[in-house]
This record gives sequence, structure tokens and C-alpha cells, in this order.
Amino acid sequence: MRGVVFDGKRVEVVDDLEIRDPGPGEVLVAIAAAGLCHSDLSVIDGTIPFPPPVVLGHEGAGVVEAVGAGVGHVAPGDHVALSTIASCGACAECNRGRPTMCRKAIGRPDTTFSRGGRPIYQFAANSAFAERTIVKAVQAVKIADDIPLTSAALIGCGVVTGVGAVLNRAKVDRGESVVVIGTGGIGLNVLQGARIAGATRIVAVDANPEKEAVARQFGATHFLRSTEGVREILPDGADHAFECVGRVELVREAIDLLDRHGQAVLLGMPAATAEASFVVASMFLDKSILGCRYGSARPQRDFALYAELYRSGRLMLDELVTATYPVEDFAKAVQDAEAGRVARGVLTF
Repeated sequence: MRGVVFDGKRVEVVDDLEIRDPGPGEVLVAIAAAGLCHSDLSVIDGTIPFPPPVVLGHEGAGVVEAVGAGVGHVAPGDHVALSTIASCGACAECNRGRPTMCRKAIGRPDTTFSRGGRPIYQFAANSAFAERTIVKAVQAVKIADDIPLTSAALIGCGVVTGVGAVLNRAKVDRGESVVVIGTGGIGLNVLQGARIAGATRIVAVDANPEKEAVARQFGATHFLRSTEGVREILPDGADHAFECVGRVELVREAIDLLDRHGQAVLLGMPAATAEASFVVASMFLDKSILGCRYGSARPQRDFALYAELYRSGRLMLDELVTATYPVEDFAKAVQDAEAGRVARGVLTF
């Protein structure tokens, strides 16, 4: 079986992966497509610490091949988008409707795969860069067969993180103002989340001027190459500022751009030990700094919502897919992603 394996030093596309059978409460999925997300690259460069060897990938969609005992909401042949949240469904956080905070779903990697008799870890309880993967039943969300799987794959990370941060975490309301710093895969979904929420002034900020057209396509009303011009558009500051790059100096800029009662939402992933600073006195105007994990999502609910928004023409998925690559061209996909040539590159199997 083909897959993308990181051994702690280098990445290799292999063809001799093995996977166990699904157990009770598990689903075996034949992956059709998987988006290359910055988080996968962050494992490779060490920004996200993760034990090797590991099968990468966490933004996938495919077809159910088999289910374990007790699984009733999906069956072989169903199309599914995959979540990274292997929540238990029974803890206090799950009962509060916060599966992204489930303590049994964070920091406990499994060894679903093996190679030459050696166990290999599963990344983000998902490992979508493999021909087949096993997930908990709660992670497999059934979607309509008429949604292209190359597009549906992106629901599983970029869409749920960006759109979810707007709708679930920040709760952007009609008529509010939004600044989005960074217009990569996450930033574009923040933009369209703000558009869907009814924000009227949506300012995209990106150093690359070639991103203006796509930023406006997804919902930006203004485009700037730096945050310096934001106050000319929003003299009092923004109701919401989303940092989607993961640089501490941009975190500070997001905070400084806020109006009274404003919220800075942190979505970019800096190094695990990175620290940011801000003027404490500025926060006494009821400003907030919000972390956000996976769009504060409830995947079984939110994935279905985003699929229906796509089918009704309100959510853009196809437009996110800049290029597709056979899994053997993983290195090319990485080069294009790092050079900023794609909104999202998608691996296919």
C-alpha cells in the first residue's frame, strides 16, 4: 500500500505500508484525495513535534471500505470526509459540545500502520496520505456522492478551521469588520466564513500581491500588502482580526488593529515555544485574544453544514483546489506549497 512516511529525517513515498483491520467502533476508508496542509509541513520541519516514523496527512476524503462492530452511521460504499478529532463522546468536554477539547483525543498517537513489521504512527488520528486509513467512527462524516472528493477533502481541515473560527469561535455577526492576515488555505476560508456570516468590511492582508484576485473571490472587500493601511479603511479598528500565518510579530499586529470589544483569533502555528507580546493596558477596552483549535468544530454537525453550503453555492470548495498531484509527486506538491503557488494542492490516489 502506498503512503507518505516521515522517519524523523526525511520524507519518502513508499509502497509497502500495511494496515490492520478495523476494530470495534472504527472505519476503514479508501482515500481518494488528501489536501497538503501547512501542518503536514510543520511536522517535517519540526514546528509541530510528533514521534516518527509517521504516515502524514490529515485532510482527506474517500470511500468507506469496511466498518468495525458497532458502526451504524456509515457503511461500505459511502463517501466520507475525515475529521482529525477522535473524540470519545463521553467526557465532560464532549458532553459540553466541545469535542475539539476532548482530553482523550489530544496527544495520544496510535500505531495503525506498520512497515516491515515495525509500527508506524498515525498523524492527527488520520494519516490521509495513504491509500487506506482507519479512523474512529466519529471521524467519518458521510457526505453526498455528488461532491467531488478532491473538494470534499478540504472540509476536513482548511475549511473547518477557517470557516469554523469565524462562525463558532469568533461568532462574527452581520455588519461587523474583519481583518485576515495571511491568505493561504486557512485565510481564504476565514474570508469566506466572514462573507457567509455577513461581515461588511473584510480586509485581506498578504505580502504577495498575486493573491489579491483570489482573496477578493473568496470575500475580501479590500486587499493590502501590509497591515499599515488597515486604519485608513477601519479608523476605529477591527471587530475581529485573524492571524493565519503563525508569526509572533503578526500576532502583535492583529492585537494592535482591534477596536474596542475586538477579538484577535490566532490560527497560524508558530514554533511550540514561541512567545508573543502586547500592550497590556490596551486589553482593558474589553479586547480579547482567542486561541482556536480546529475551528471549535463539532465535525459531525459542521462538516454536513459545509457540504450543504457548498451544494447551495454559498461555500467555495472547488476554487480552493489549485492543483492535484498523484501521491508519487509529493515532493512537487511540497515545492508548490512552500513557494505559495497554490491555495491548496491535493494528492490523489
